Amino acid sequence: MKYLSALVFAAILVVLIGVNALRASRMTTSTSTPEATVRSFFDRVKARDLNGAYAMVSARSNLDLGVFSRDIGGSHGSLKTFSTLWGVETRVLRQSDTEADIRADLTWSTAVGQLKESRDLKVVNDEGKWKVLWQAAKEERVPPQVIPVNYLRWDIVHRGAEDDWGAQNVEAPRVRIVSMNAVERDGNVIILGEVVNEDTVPGFVTVNAVLIGKDGNPMKQESSFDKISHTLLPKEVSPFRIDFPKTKLADVKSVRIDPTTLLVPASADPVIGVLNQRLEKDAKNDRGASVLRGELVNQSGQTVNIPHVLATYYDNSGKVIWVADAYVDRALLPQTPIPFAVELHPDVAQKVHSYRVTVNHYTIDRT
Repeated sequence: MKYLSALVFAAILVVLIGVNALRASRMTTSTSTPEATVRSFFDRVKARDLNGAYAMVSARSNLDLGVFSRDIGGSHGSLKTFSTLWGVETRVLRQSDTEADIRADLTWSTAVGQLKESRDLKVVNDEGKWKVLWQAAKEERVPPQVIPVNYLRWDIVHRGAEDDWGAQNVEAPRVRIVSMNAVERDGNVIILGEVVNEDTVPGFVTVNAVLIGKDGNPMKQESSFDKISHTLLPKEVSPFRIDFPKTKLADVKSVRIDPTTLLVPASADPVIGVLNQRLEKDAKNDRGASVLRGELVNQSGQTVNIPHVLATYYDNSGKVIWVADAYVDRALLPQTPIPFAVELHPDVAQKVHSYRVTVNHYTIDRT
């Protein structure tokens, strides 16, 4: 029976590969206008036909297929390597007979949700055919070096099967909610705040919330999911955000907050520094949104595959007024700065007095 199942799955795989190949072979390449060229280019990317997309890149770009593939498809186990292009919207910014500037707003489908990216592309006329002038991000090469490791680390020894009856495991760490604020935005109730690990051991923390209605009965229950630094070292503080879709704050009588903790092994490495933080207007955003920009620097000697930036915003009284996050689609190589950006709605930006940036990290070779 197991062999029959294997044959069935193999047949399904062959069919899917054939469908994708047929779809790619039927795909037309339109270079009649600069905008059509950009759309055809990203159609190739969407179909994972990077060879076909590379054929539409101008020779003036001066990059080989390997550099192009790593730039658009990701490398080093970054988030982009686990992403698929889902949607493309294009807009002509400027056009002449020989070149054009096209803005492409891309939506990538990833394991952590949608990833937005905006690229301003120059399209040039090469011997009667429009081609994309692709500027790849500079590939940093980490030089051979020795990086001292002196970070703190916590291991856990649990009770064994042969221990005396009644022997207890180590208790879960004590955590406390230090602030909480309920707001309504775009028809959703959002609970914002901060949680601190008050113990001397690390813990995996999740914040759960229940909305209590005017009648005293529970309305909805949600958790912080990825809008939190789940692994908290001793005395470490993390923001949290819990979203309740399609809910009005006027219907809520109270909020019940319940942080749960689990004792986990952890270490203070890798250390990720945040440099050159600044809040500024987003020139590419038509809604007048602001954006928090900066650079992340991996100060350890190991690669961080997926960095996750959490930004906490405070008003002039020190109250948390917003929590936002953004995943960085490039891996953090040792000692190599990469930029990050977290979008902020303009009506929140005008109330911000200060902010704090923390960084989660996900590494493939760690369980």
